Amino acid sequence: MNDLLEKYKETRKETERICKTLLVEDYNLQAAFFVSPAKWHLGHTSWFFEQFVLKEASSNYEEFCPKYSFIFNSYYQTFGEKIVRNKRGLLSRPIVEKVFEYRKYIDQQIQELLEKSISEEFQKTIYLGIQHEQQHQELLLTDIKFNFYQNPLKPAFDSTFQRIFAKNKTKQKWVKIPEGLYTIGHQKDSFCYDNELGVHQVFLQEFEISNQYVTNREYLEFMEDGGYEDFRLWLDEGWNWVTKNQLESPLYWEKTKGNWKQFTLSGEKNLDLDSILCHVSFYEANAFANWKKMRLPTEFEWEIASDTFEWGERWEWTNSAYLPYPNFKVSADAKGEYNGKFMSNQMVLRGSSCVTSKGHSRKTYRNFFHPEESWQFSGIRLVK
Repeated sequence: MNDLLEKYKETRKETERICKTLLVEDYNLQAAFFVSPAKWHLGHTSWFFEQFVLKEASSNYEEFCPKYSFIFNSYYQTFGEKIVRNKRGLLSRPIVEKVFEYRKYIDQQIQELLEKSISEEFQKTIYLGIQHEQQHQELLLTDIKFNFYQNPLKPAFDSTFQRIFAKNKTKQKWVKIPEGLYTIGHQKDSFCYDNELGVHQVFLQEFEISNQYVTNREYLEFMEDGGYEDFRLWLDEGWNWVTKNQLESPLYWEKTKGNWKQFTLSGEKNLDLDSILCHVSFYEANAFANWKKMRLPTEFEWEIASDTFEWGERWEWTNSAYLPYPNFKVSADAKGEYNGKFMSNQMVLRGSSCVTSKGHSRKTYRNFFHPEESWQFSGIRLVK
């Protein structure tokens, strides 16, 4: 129980450490419907513990504010009405200070609960809440970056943040994976999300996978060769997305006086050609692979090959739709809304990224986003 309490405390502190460079004016920014204000992330991660643990553990639990469920619920239909997602940034109240008070209140209640003898089921739910908060730590950084990018001053979130400039550490080679029957899914006696379960076998034909990520230099070659102008490289929906939005480069790239620059969490910088490519959509990743006369790996190929290369700098697009594994079960309670209901019209990304929380990655992790989304720290690895 003490280990769980320490893990809980450290996770909660890390979320607040991420916010330490923010000014009060920054906490309410919401530049698009798909990102959320920092203040909302702070409140939502607290609401999760309140709703799934504290209210369930005691019939006498006293809510910090009964109206917070409407404000900080995300997508759980089980708990009733909630604020429309694209209006989270309109909430000037509760003020930031009050949201931090809410966090302290929840922390105190969870600590008191963990100091008692509680069931294994509640312990598991608290651990799920910790993992959930780690997901939001990454989302905090991706959302802050997108929100700051809308400001013409191009402000830096953290002038010391350099993780975006990671480079491939090994020489390029193609790793051959033999044809065969392989076991997929989480098999260890440790935490995983429900979408990693349903261990099953898949047959893979022989393939070769790159031990390196695609770099900015390689992607710039694609652009300069007319990659964004050749419809033959793109899926139909991808081409419609490119033409509708008049895209010519990845998110956060801008050409100024003939030179490419890239917006980062440490502000606007000259594009480092040798750094690993970041912030591309599935559509862009697929078009680039077509240009190279190669393809993206399936999520099963990636999982089997992952022990043969270094990963963890970028979420890696796969050519797999986000679907349930065989025998996947959706929980009958509210936690069943966590993953299963999103298994439609999304693509799987594997690995983790330079802003993924420590200890929050494993080779069976299945991240998922819509194919046009690129504000996550996403990159490309090729297969031939």
